Amino acid sequence: MKKVFGWRPALLAVASSAFLLTACKDPQVDPSSPGTGNATAANPYDRNFQGTVTDANLNRWILDSMQVYYYWNDKLPDASTLNFDQQPNLFFESLLYRYNRQTRPDGDRFSFMYDNAQDLKNSLSGIARTTGMEFRLNLYPSGTDNVIGRVLYVLPNSPAARAGVKRGDIFNKIDGQTLTRANYATLLDVSQNIDTRTYTFVTATNGQLSTGQDKRIQAIQLAEDPVLLDTTFTVGSKKIGYLVYNQFITGPGGPTDRTYDQKIDNAFARFKGAGINELVVDLRYNPGGYVSSALNLASLIGKGVDNSKVFYRQEYNKLIMDQFNRAGQAGGLSSRFSNKSQNVGANLQRVFVLTSDATASASELLINGLKPYMDVQVIGDTTVGKNVGSITIEDRYAARKVKLGLQPIVTKSFNSLGQSDYSGGFVPNAVVFETNLVLPQLGDIANEPLLRTAVGRITGTVNGRLGVGTQREMPSVGSSLDDKAAGGNMFFDAPNGLFK
Repeated sequence: MKKVFGWRPALLAVASSAFLLTACKDPQVDPSSPGTGNATAANPYDRNFQGTVTDANLNRWILDSMQVYYYWNDKLPDASTLNFDQQPNLFFESLLYRYNRQTRPDGDRFSFMYDNAQDLKNSLSGIARTTGMEFRLNLYPSGTDNVIGRVLYVLPNSPAARAGVKRGDIFNKIDGQTLTRANYATLLDVSQNIDTRTYTFVTATNGQLSTGQDKRIQAIQLAEDPVLLDTTFTVGSKKIGYLVYNQFITGPGGPTDRTYDQKIDNAFARFKGAGINELVVDLRYNPGGYVSSALNLASLIGKGVDNSKVFYRQEYNKLIMDQFNRAGQAGGLSSRFSNKSQNVGANLQRVFVLTSDATASASELLINGLKPYMDVQVIGDTTVGKNVGSITIEDRYAARKVKLGLQPIVTKSFNSLGQSDYSGGFVPNAVVFETNLVLPQLGDIANEPLLRTAVGRITGTVNGRLGVGTQREMPSVGSSLDDKAAGGNMFFDAPNGLFK
């Protein structure tokens, strides 16, 4: 679960050939001698903070980090006005240049803290305590406070999968208690010290729920493989590649592990071998991830792209940008596509991206970065609208035993045309919602509304702005996707950066 607490260190150094923003390193900023390798001006708290973990010391660390890295560091309150003796979560919140539709439309919607930095890093790599099923919570029946869980997808070989749970299943009780608006958060909190719960699954017939089956499901620490499905369909003369990708994760071992990126490469090798001439990328449940994984996927899709073409450019606060400029490294703020032998762009005129209101960050970076090179058709719901990214900051002194993790926004992203105008989200070319009480299976081109709309537009049988399932679903009270650390975030890893 997310907690608003925080700590410090990450590396900020201008090296001879690359600017690095990574976790678990010393904070290093040397405005006086950029471009000199590791020459740095040490932070005074590195010398003076001797391990007394008080709120005041924690809060000074938080402020110090934000003054260096925060994208809106010029909007931080004057230190003389701050209460350093308050709880760190309240102190952190008091620093943020928070978004307000009327007064701060350019404000921060995404900075947060975790109470455990290792949990944060695990979650960024798709590792979390889970049953293996992701679900959306809705009020049902209409006019009541009763809550049901509709299963969105189930991870293969997870406890939920072994219990026989599948997409489209519906549950309405936990340990015999009916889910309501008042109790669902507590009953579904898998972070509590309860290994196994009983979920009551019900059957839906003509909109009516009938008595179902109890299933005992354990929550375990699990690494999610984000590549849920890749397949091809042949519809007339159209050979359609279809990819369901649920998080931009490089691999279970963190940003240096490319296991999942390689799996994406292999999927596109199969697409290319099958001779696809249309592509549908399903990002409806993808809240973001590593920029390096977004760049990898974009390099497999883009038409006419290679390592001379810009995928995205990043902008930091004035302190950091000045250091780049003095070092003559401002050109290093642009990340270029990779040359990929599995690229299918030569056979495509367009790409279809399926979205929801949970589609965010690196998913949006992909859409924005591809738009200068090809027609990107968005089908589904308006996306979150996150055109900014963050880094993970944690304490580097293990002896102090401070476990908190800070995730501040540090950068804004632009495509090769200098466009970053999607803070309100990408509005779909075809508006389609998952309106079915019982969700059709992913990959069902006849019944699943988002994919059916994409296929219809490919074959010319669905035209105009609206597709099918255009009435918004029953009232939602949340989703298990909200608990992913990647939710609505972009992250940077060295050397090219990472967005989640």
